[in-house]
Amino acid sequence: MAEINELGEFGLIDRLTRDFPLRNASSIKGVGDDAAVLAFESDKEILVTTDLLLEGIHFDVRYVPLKHLGYKAAIVNFSDIYAMMGQPRQITVSIGVSARFTVEHLDAIYSGIKLACERYGVDLVGGDTSASVSGLVISITCIGEAPKGEAVLRSGAKPTDLICVSGDLGAAYMGLQLLERENRIAAQAGKDEKFQPDFAGKEYILERQLKPEARKDIVEELRNAGIKPTSMMDVSDGLSSELLHLSHNSKVGVRVYEDKIPIDYQTALMAEEFNMNLTTCAMNGGEDYELLFTVPLTDHEKVEKLKGVTVIGYTTQPDLGAALVTRDGAEIPLKAQGWNAFTANEAEKK
Repeated sequence: MAEINELGEFGLIDRLTRDFPLRNASSIKGVGDDAAVLAFESDKEILVTTDLLLEGIHFDVRYVPLKHLGYKAAIVNFSDIYAMMGQPRQITVSIGVSARFTVEHLDAIYSGIKLACERYGVDLVGGDTSASVSGLVISITCIGEAPKGEAVLRSGAKPTDLICVSGDLGAAYMGLQLLERENRIAAQAGKDEKFQPDFAGKEYILERQLKPEARKDIVEELRNAGIKPTSMMDVSDGLSSELLHLSHNSKVGVRVYEDKIPIDYQTALMAEEFNMNLTTCAMNGGEDYELLFTVPLTDHEKVEKLKGVTVIGYTTQPDLGAALVTRDGAEIPLKAQGWNAFTANEAEKK
């Protein structure tokens, strides 16, 4: 294991970034100068987003592989760009590390970032590294583009629009519950080498937590189908919170149906095992990185044909508020629970 200070600042930067080729025409100059040089076409608008991940708040290195962490740190930024119907092009990566981390640890993080960049066609063009007294810190800024006037905001929904979501919800949250349970059991077992985490049959929810994907495919499907959403965002803080953002920004009411919320079978089994309310997990879990969007009612037939997209409700006049319609027809006002990986906000019990 090599100490970081043995390489020095420039040696470390060269080691971590040397295998990141530039793929995009808009990337003129990447790592190596005081600033990156980017040049976008005049018919494009530039999108910029930043996400900060803090050890002990957003992740726990005791059970999160560092390569997965690097991959996820990049993906959550790409997801923000896709949620604007844009295309991510460049990222900058800034990392703060405490003394317990070695060069090999940073190699693992950057290998995950590299894999994400390769899969999504994104360039690493800059960043910074620093010592940290509070554990591992990762801050990534992503720069993307969208055709001028075509970026989709949260504020465009109108009453009677259909509310749609991609994929399924709650899996990442249940994956987190599983990881935390097995971590607690491992801690109680101490140095007992016979302990093995019980992950059999739970691979899907683990992957959704540790290695999520940005829904580039849904953006492409929407474009190919000739559908332009009236509003869009990614589901990072939980469906309930995002629906309230949509309601606030677009000044509309919201009705979503409990029996329409897409939930994977593994998620349902895990919620039952933990004695958690399944709907609450799906509504408030977070970190799904699915796309939540609205489309005009006239696009109903088009959106129904999209693979992996579910219509879960509709928008109303703003004075009707935001509510979940239960299976028995009752309306429950939505609350912004948010999502925090390491606060003991367990879902409501059945």
